[in-house]
Amino acid sequence: MSATHLKQLCEETYTKLKKVSMEVERYLNQVTLNSLISQSGDPEEYESYYRSYLSDLRHLLVYCENAYDRLGVSLRRARFNEEFAEEVLYQVYHTCINNFYYPKGEVYDEDGRYSYTGQDAIIFRKKVTPELQQLTLALSKVFEQMRDDLQYYETDYITKKRMQKEQPQL
Repeated sequence: MSATHLKQLCEETYTKLKKVSMEVERYLNQVTLNSLISQSGDPEEYESYYRSYLSDLRHLLVYCENAYDRLGVSLRRARFNEEFAEEVLYQVYHTCINNFYYPKGEVYDEDGRYSYTGQDAIIFRKKVTPELQQLTLALSKVFEQMRDDLQYYETDYITKKRMQKEQPQL
């Protein structure tokens, strides 16, 4: 991958992560666990579900903020450090993207079969508020783009790093 392409990928990922962070933070600042539960109609059934959902969103926010901060550092350096940039993109894939698609609280799943039909691929475990559904589906579109853009960092990047370590140094 050329340095120019890598830098462009960092810039695009930085912008997407910043957007995600702003949207999640805005939502978390306006919602409370009690307000979500009161909209559900069944407090006993929904309390732990929404508690897990909000916890997952807070974790996702921290991961995304840390990643875009690190990408910002990479992009502001006088001399673009390709190795550092690739390491940050690897972390974006394995923390931000994976934590979005595999939330710890298992509050939703991705059904990849729907992504080919143009339908939303996120399947909620329980019916959620319209605002939370809208936020999650909007985030899924951004994370889907990032996952496609950063697919290389799922496995190929680690394979490359291992091969570099195995080669004798001259």
